Amino acid sequence: MEIQAWRMRLSFKNATIVLTILNLITALFLLQGFFSSAFSRSTGTSSNQFNSVQQSYIKESEEIRLAMQPWELIKRVKEIEQEAVAEPETVQQKEIKQTAAVDLSKRLKDFRSINDGSSLKALEEWRKRKMERARLRELEKNGTGT
Repeated sequence: MEIQAWRMRLSFKNATIVLTILNLITALFLLQGFFSSAFSRSTGTSSNQFNSVQQSYIKESEEIRLAMQPWELIKRVKEIEQEAVAEPETVQQKEIKQTAAVDLSKRLKDFRSINDGSSLKALEEWRKRKMERARLRELEKNGTGT
């Protein structure tokens, strides 16, 4: 007798009715949650409070992140990069000057074949002084740079 009572209760019709009722209850809870969140957004009561709390956390974390950045190191790295960019230009300028000096010396050699020995001596002394000054400037630049 008990077995027949359970069979009557667990028929497909009864199971379908129970599942339909559970689905309706679930749908009502979902709709209630959806409409309550939409209503709170439109009124702005709890969501603004939540957003203000979130915004304060975001601002605080942003300040902490900015405080942790090594600004002096970043500035120094940028300076070094600018020096590295500027250095090849000066090397190129030095090469241009050296080629100009070589060209000038070739012209003077051609010209000195016409001139006498005293002008050759003066030219050699001038060239030696010029090279010595350039070497001293280079040493001073390297000495102060390091």
